[in-house]
Amino acid sequence: MGNYCNKPVPLPTARLPPTHPLRLFLNLLRAAGPSTTGAIIPPMRFLHTMLRVGDLQRSIDFYTRVLGMTLLRTTDRPEQKYSLAFVGYGSNPDHAELELTYNYGVEQYELGTAYGHIALGVADAYGACEKIRAAGGAITREPGPVKGGTTVIAFVTDPDGYKIELIERKNS
Repeated sequence: MGNYCNKPVPLPTARLPPTHPLRLFLNLLRAAGPSTTGAIIPPMRFLHTMLRVGDLQRSIDFYTRVLGMTLLRTTDRPEQKYSLAFVGYGSNPDHAELELTYNYGVEQYELGTAYGHIALGVADAYGACEKIRAAGGAITREPGPVKGGTTVIAFVTDPDGYKIELIERKNS
């Protein structure tokens, strides 16, 4: 593994000509202002998360009808053999989006062990689970306090098996 630390690494830019690409890039970064996180690049925004799905319409229905997201836009690329649907509670840049990707002819994916879950803030986890269940959604962990804490959480599974954590936030 690499040696990662928060100490800046000095770059030998003093010897670079004024038009050198590295010097120009660093000047752009400096013009963006100081980073509040100590990162060497300006602050970034979380834009979207992509999930591969086996049936695009089924997934759109789940995220819009069951979880109350809005279908923001779709793209179909027949020559490249895939279709996209972006859903969310608002669109970029104010809100992160969920990109649903359907690759033609692939009905199921192996989820693997690295993927965890998506988390959504809800005002009432108990009420949200009742509504999700009534709409046909699968509750895989009933609402209740997280182990060792007081935050109320629940888990839902989408039609492709992806886990969605509901975290109770009274101001959601």
